[in-house]
Amino acid sequence: MDYLDLPPLKHAAGTICLPGSKSISNRMLLLAALAEGTTEIRDLLDSDDTRVMHAALVALGVGMEACGPNAWRVAGVGGPFPVKRADLFLGNAGTAVRSLTAALALSGGHYTVSGVARMHERPIGDLVDGLRQIGADLAYAGTAGFPPLDIRPAQVALAGPIQVRGDVSSQFLTALLLALPLTGQQSVIEVTTELISKPYVEITLNLMARFGVTVHRDGWQRFTIAAGQRYRSPGVVHVEGDASSASYFLAAGAIGHGPVRVEGVGRNSIQGDVRFAEALARMGAEIGFGPNWIECRRGCAERLEGITLDCNHIPDAAMTLAVVALFANGPTTLANIASWRVKETDRIAAMATELRKVGATVEEGADFIRVTPPRQIAPNAVIDTYDDHRVAMCFALVALGGVPVRINDPGCVAKTFPKFFDEFLRVCQ
Repeated sequence: MDYLDLPPLKHAAGTICLPGSKSISNRMLLLAALAEGTTEIRDLLDSDDTRVMHAALVALGVGMEACGPNAWRVAGVGGPFPVKRADLFLGNAGTAVRSLTAALALSGGHYTVSGVARMHERPIGDLVDGLRQIGADLAYAGTAGFPPLDIRPAQVALAGPIQVRGDVSSQFLTALLLALPLTGQQSVIEVTTELISKPYVEITLNLMARFGVTVHRDGWQRFTIAAGQRYRSPGVVHVEGDASSASYFLAAGAIGHGPVRVEGVGRNSIQGDVRFAEALARMGAEIGFGPNWIECRRGCAERLEGITLDCNHIPDAAMTLAVVALFANGPTTLANIASWRVKETDRIAAMATELRKVGATVEEGADFIRVTPPRQIAPNAVIDTYDDHRVAMCFALVALGGVPVRINDPGCVAKTFPKFFDEFLRVCQ
């Protein structure tokens, strides 16, 4: 479908069972593949990004068997990948490209890693530099600093700390952390800049521990993996619902009076994006938490309130706040979002462009966006989505202003939430 026309919507109420978290799904798939033993992963996200990770692991010699709805039994290889020659196409899945690159560099084979055109514009140089510090052999097959990559066998040595920047993407640190236990040696990583998106690193550390590898962390600057640790299957694991995807429905509850409840994440979640609910509360929404659910409804005020927020802890869910800002009194400023520039698209530029189409006044900078809402949301806006699932899902909320809106290329939501629009229209009317 080239576009989807959403009708004017006024209210939102109901319950959503969230799809599995993409961040957790792809990390679990890789850890289960590298571990000793067989792991059963339940509630795995079925989306474009997880499918490319799944296909890559099968190509690398990992046994995969379906064992129920959204459940897979993964026969771990107990170390580096057994297949020593493979050409891997990974679409626009950043989690797959970065984490597999590090694991492949330590697997003693000859591999190529490529993706769609946008993936070849997303930086990977800091990860490559970190791997080269220990002797890994990686070469750029196109533009220096970006995929595609050519990876060859090499002898690695961890004589000193690996130094890596953390201010472009936390996925570089995550990739190193996931891969380094393959060496069997003690390894130390030092982050040389401020580390962004810390909650995603916490997900990595939490899941590594479930698979038997503990990491000693000194603040957010130094990470140590003791020698001799190996990944071992924990048996059966469950993937939490996607907290970033929860943001669209919680926001709908705040805008459309609610209540809207999301199931699959709650106060016990390991995902940082559950703190999106705190931001909605600051804007005036009423939030309820359970162990595995979150609920949101409009507060007493007629309109929400604009806020200023450092979004380092919720970089993906913060995009939703940029659209919620249309329904607030006064401007909303979202800061510390430089990572938006190197995602599926330049998200700061994209959000600014599309918000102006619906009448907002928008100021953008290198690492912030400030949204001043219009007196009335412009009807019949045609929203371009830049092949970015989160742009498409965010702007569905515009229809809750009681105006029709057209979403171009709605199929891009298949990256993480193939049935998003069906679920959105089920709770919004």
